[in-house]
Amino acid sequence: MPMVMRKMRDSTKIIMLVTALAFVGLMVFQWGMDITGRSTGGGLGGAIGRVDGTPVSYDRYMASYRNLYDQVQRGQEEPISSQQNREIEDAAWDEVVNQVLIQQELARRGIQVTDEEILQAARFNPPPEFRENPAFQTGGVFDLQKYQQFLASPAADDFLLLQLEAYYRDVIPRGKLLRQVSSGIYVTDQELWEGWRDLNDQVTVRYVAMDPGTRVADDEVEVSDGEIRSYYVEQEHEFGVPARATVKVAVLPKTPLAVDSAASLEQASQIRRELLAGADFAEVAARESADPGSATNGGDLGTFARGQMVQPFDEYVFGANIGELSEPILTSFGYHVIEVMSRAGDSAQARHILVEVSRTDESELQLLTLADSLDELAQDLSLDEAAGHLGLATTPLVVTPDFAFAAGAGSITEGADWALEEAQTGEVSPVFETSQAFYALELVESEAARTLTLEEALPSIEQTLRFRKKMERVMEEGGAWAERVRSEGMTLDELAAEHGLEVREAGPFGRSDFVPGLGRQNAAIGAAFGLTEGEVSDLVVTDTDAFILELVSRTPADSAAWEAQKEDQRLQLQGAFRQQRLAEWLEGLRENADISDQRAQVLRPVDETETLIPPVF
Repeated sequence: MPMVMRKMRDSTKIIMLVTALAFVGLMVFQWGMDITGRSTGGGLGGAIGRVDGTPVSYDRYMASYRNLYDQVQRGQEEPISSQQNREIEDAAWDEVVNQVLIQQELARRGIQVTDEEILQAARFNPPPEFRENPAFQTGGVFDLQKYQQFLASPAADDFLLLQLEAYYRDVIPRGKLLRQVSSGIYVTDQELWEGWRDLNDQVTVRYVAMDPGTRVADDEVEVSDGEIRSYYVEQEHEFGVPARATVKVAVLPKTPLAVDSAASLEQASQIRRELLAGADFAEVAARESADPGSATNGGDLGTFARGQMVQPFDEYVFGANIGELSEPILTSFGYHVIEVMSRAGDSAQARHILVEVSRTDESELQLLTLADSLDELAQDLSLDEAAGHLGLATTPLVVTPDFAFAAGAGSITEGADWALEEAQTGEVSPVFETSQAFYALELVESEAARTLTLEEALPSIEQTLRFRKKMERVMEEGGAWAERVRSEGMTLDELAAEHGLEVREAGPFGRSDFVPGLGRQNAAIGAAFGLTEGEVSDLVVTDTDAFILELVSRTPADSAAWEAQKEDQRLQLQGAFRQQRLAEWLEGLRENADISDQRAQVLRPVDETETLIPPVF
């Protein structure tokens, strides 16, 4: 047994924990460690890539992939779609690359762990799996004494202790690296106050707005051909056009059919009949309700106000007799069987059992069969022909790398990648899957990324330059008006009447709010907070308008409230800055690393026509 493990068993002295920070923020790195402390590499499947010469094994990648896959699947009821699977594959690759880079950085910095550090961490900071184990809890809360008694008992055999040692030998150095990377982060009181003030200061203003587009007619400004050409040459980067593909798409939505809705209605009706026959509402709710928030509480929704629930639900609750059991009521969530328990004025207490409208097993099987049929037919037919055989329609669609959306299917990035990177004109894709639908594409035509010609860009350039000249006119005119208001005592109302403007009022609003008429986080908002009550601003120019503002009132942030929460605010901001620092540091490692992703070659599907075994001569 290693000396440190023997020491862990024999020692009875309470040791101060000095490695707590080793566990703070580790989730940012996504270490990919399990309770054994072993990294997930193995090399049995060969390398699928390299990071600065270090091979990334197939086994290590697949372990990360399976972990992420299981996490996603646990978070949703429906099976993982092909598009989600592709995203999981990429996330798994990124995770193992990060792990290799971090291991390389640990070696470069010479970060190690001592036996004493392992002992201290094991005694006072157990892995999450131990903290969450009911055997080490008292009243649902982790009990350190129970955990330490276990470590000193025969139940903690050598194998378990070796696992713990391996875990800490891997985790503690990463904690040290974390502290090195995020050291020096501190938020001053001044920064805290400014953040609090920005969120809680409120002002109300009156203002007049001058829109260059409406105040200056097109024929009042002239844009020359030379100006247009100069702008095009100087700003050519603005006229890039991304790659695009025109496709046809056939969509098989996963949305429930009328027969599915009828089946859900019958299930809700059966639940109602069971309750009327004397079944316990709470027991049936726990067994049948699709609302997890209330099912564990016997279906009880607590007390809520009129208008808080969706309309059909709300109308029933505030119109039914107390204790009456409703017929199934359809809302956007499904069918509800409702019992109103009490009502007083505009508040009520009710309980319900929710039956979601979802595809039945038979309906789901029919959908999958239809998707398989589309996939098979599309191998030999055009998409129009394949869809026609199945009674489906096709629709035209244009996709780009940044925009790939199909009605009924949602985001179709996987199909867009196929159309933009792999497909030939006239080729039909395999059937792809999203959380909303199955779909197939046919490539009609595609265009590579390019730059607009001067002739193509001319209308937008002319519009931009024309607006600039209009703004210059407004700035000249409005600047003189603002000066008159400030120097001659003219009011905003008098100015508006003289020049056909409208005085509007906005507020109260904060620095980060979107303010109708003024915008958000622009020069107008900043100017409003720079005024004293009754003061009128100079002309303030934003990207689209010009303004003259007058401060009506200001409500300053509550400094006493700020003091009361200051330390919590500091911890939150330092945590956010720490995570930002870590993300930037890790991105810097990736940018400077030589990363070779060979998944496309190593993991590509086997072509059944290939000769897998060399012929024997």
